[in-house]
Amino acid sequence: MSRRALQAVTGLLGAIPIATGCIGLLGLRDPLYVRCGIPVSLDSNLRFYSGLWLGLGIAMYSILPSIERQTVLFRAFWGAIFLGGLGRLASIVGVGAPPSPFLAVIGLELVGAPVFIVWQRQVARASATLTADRTETSKAR
Repeated sequence: MSRRALQAVTGLLGAIPIATGCIGLLGLRDPLYVRCGIPVSLDSNLRFYSGLWLGLGIAMYSILPSIERQTVLFRAFWGAIFLGGLGRLASIVGVGAPPSPFLAVIGLELVGAPVFIVWQRQVARASATLTADRTETSKAR
């Protein structure tokens, strides 16, 4: 799969934390939480984590132009999403299933994250090979 495809898919998926992070900053007035009966004491944490989530989405956009050279950040982003998925899975096991919008993303978190890490590694390797070939060609001239 190509660099451009990785950039496009990452850009599309980066919209998720930006949109949901902005909505989550509404705290308990967030449409996903308003009917859940969440204790008011969790409003501060919800807003804090929504801010982090929003920041992650913005940061994902910042690496798009050089995604093939951003392996550490790319892995950190998707690693954090994977860990969040593990937390969501632990919650399902411990207290039961959350509302359906949250169940919809667990596959992306637990399966998609490793797939994206592997995909970026392949793009990075292909880019490094291409750069090395160009360097060799330039030296031969």
